Amino acid sequence: MKPQPSALTDDFDDPLITIEEDEEAHEEDLWFLPGPPEEEPDDLPPGPRAEPPDTVVIEDWEKAEGAHTARLAKVAGRLGAMDDRLLRGPEGWRHRLALIEAADLSWFAGDRVSPDRLALWVSMRLSGVQDDSEALARAGWAVRRLTGGPEPMVDLAAFLDRRDPEKFEDNAERFDERAGSWLDVMTAAVDLHPITRACMGFHLWSLAGLGQYGDRIEAAVTAGRIAASDGNGAVFAPLAMGGAGGLRASGRPADRLARWLDEMETGCLTAMRHLDDLEAWATRAEAETAALSGKTPPNLLVALTEWPLVSAPMAQTLTGASRAAVQRNLAWMEARGLIREVTGQGRFRMWQAAT
Repeated sequence: MKPQPSALTDDFDDPLITIEEDEEAHEEDLWFLPGPPEEEPDDLPPGPRAEPPDTVVIEDWEKAEGAHTARLAKVAGRLGAMDDRLLRGPEGWRHRLALIEAADLSWFAGDRVSPDRLALWVSMRLSGVQDDSEALARAGWAVRRLTGGPEPMVDLAAFLDRRDPEKFEDNAERFDERAGSWLDVMTAAVDLHPITRACMGFHLWSLAGLGQYGDRIEAAVTAGRIAASDGNGAVFAPLAMGGAGGLRASGRPADRLARWLDEMETGCLTAMRHLDDLEAWATRAEAETAALSGKTPPNLLVALTEWPLVSAPMAQTLTGASRAAVQRNLAWMEARGLIREVTGQGRFRMWQAAT
């Protein structure tokens, strides 16, 4: 039998195989194992990113204010003049302007409450069959808040007469949380002029989730109060009285602020002209009724100053006089050209000062 050659080498000059080389050789023979992982493209959508803070919008409004500094100063001067005029005038002026502004806001919001219907609702809670009671209630709320009430920046829930219901769904966002987010941004914008801050707050209203119930009227009334927060005579800054174009939500903050300033200036001028005419009428009416006896004539003049439109039942409620005395004095004033009848009908007539 022929012997097999030995697999071992006898050549001691050959270098020995190292352990690492031996492992590599074995790994190459392990063909059934998976190869090294390859770089694969990341096709997954990006994960949630940290959202910027709500206060980042203030920077845009700061830039907008800087671009309209001169215009802002002029409008602030107009508002200051109106504030001084109301501070020196009778209390009825504020109420009259609030009724006019609330009626104009209702048309802007689509409720279309006429001044005569609003006057009847606010004074006597009277409404017709064709009237929308919810629209009247919203306009009535606007009158109350445009003449006084809580400060919106102190207690927004009390200002809006809104509270979370006792039974609350777990997945619904609470009103206090939405109001708190809006107030946080408004508080952080304390360096902005009140007029600019009011404009910003109006346009952030729906974004904060505060626009479920009559959002346009609520937002406009709140903004009007904030814009006049530095004054002592004017409770609000007129926004709808000038045409309501500044309440249109479109464009950049600079464009929105420009429209806001234009309409607010127009509103202030309109209010001032109205007060000029009313003051001249009051002087003439007081001179002509001075010879009349009793308390009914001067009380009627106060009612006609405070209310844009007055009916006989309204005048009876406001003056405390008898129906006969009210009708007699209204007829006398109409004959002298101090008041004019505006309905043109035999029943449910209403009068206004002939300014």
